[in-house]
Amino acid sequence: MVTLIATLTIKEGKMEEAIQIIKEIVPKVRNTESGCKAYIPHTVKGRKNKNKVLFYEKYEDKAALDLHSANLPKNFEKLFPFLEGGMDLKTCEEII
Repeated sequence: MVTLIATLTIKEGKMEEAIQIIKEIVPKVRNTESGCKAYIPHTVKGRKNKNKVLFYEKYEDKAALDLHSANLPKNFEKLFPFLEGGMDLKTCEEII
């Protein structure tokens, strides 16, 4: 399994609109990427994190992650204008 932690910063005042778009993206990813075992967006608590969205993602293998990465530009097309900067990505491998 490969785990990905993606942190996105949403532009000031755009969180609600971004959340609505994320609610459209997530079911599409879950339904079309069979190797994606978890795709769970979170808001982050705390004033300094008020514009953060964190995605917890699990893929059965690197090929599944590569497929997701290839689909990302199309899937995030509507969300990109709401992002402040890029995404902070951390790729992790399970210990156990």
